[in-house]
Amino acid sequence: MSDTVQPEIGAIGWTDLTVENAEEVRDFYAAVTGWVPSPVEMGTYDDFNMSAPESGQPVAGVCHARGSNADLPPVWMIYITVEDVDASAAVCTQTGGEILAGPRDMGSMGRYCVIRDPAGAVAGLFAYN
Repeated sequence: MSDTVQPEIGAIGWTDLTVENAEEVRDFYAAVTGWVPSPVEMGTYDDFNMSAPESGQPVAGVCHARGSNADLPPVWMIYITVEDVDASAAVCTQTGGEILAGPRDMGSMGRYCVIRDPAGAVAGLFAYN
């Protein structure tokens, strides 16, 4: 997740793709879209921020399906900015949704979870610290 600009509450703040082979998919999107990858150190491996070629601004992430991402589906997942992830997760389950991952901390940036809505669609929720 990029920490350059914090989007307003309710905005789609980030998009990630989590896959088994992030390097291969990183290279695919770099070739197809012109995105410029940069590594994001995750301990023993790197995930990648993908930046717009003209501005250099990060626009998406390509991540390995490892660690806290191991159970995420291989889809382009949006992250919707919320004020309080734990409160939003509670409302999710109270209104027919399901929590697929988290809520958990994302380093010092904030807190996130992944939900499934009553129709079966998957999205992330993120709150900045």
